[in-house]
Amino acid sequence: MRRFAAFASDRSGAVTVDWVVLTAALVGACIAMVSSIQSGLVSLGGDVGGALTSANVQTLDTLGGTE
Repeated sequence: MRRFAAFASDRSGAVTVDWVVLTAALVGACIAMVSSIQSGLVSLGGDVGGALTSANVQTLDTLGGTE
């Protein structure tokens, strides 16, 4: 009976539960932040790709050099 009373009065596991909950909240916030940033980066990558596709490349002999 004393073992059960000691187990029931022990509060050291409560700190562990607190840390688990805080860590889960932090991981969730990081996942939300990454997914938010990812959608913007995908859009920016598409814009840069479109700009590079439509860019004209000049050869060295047409840049005004004298030969």
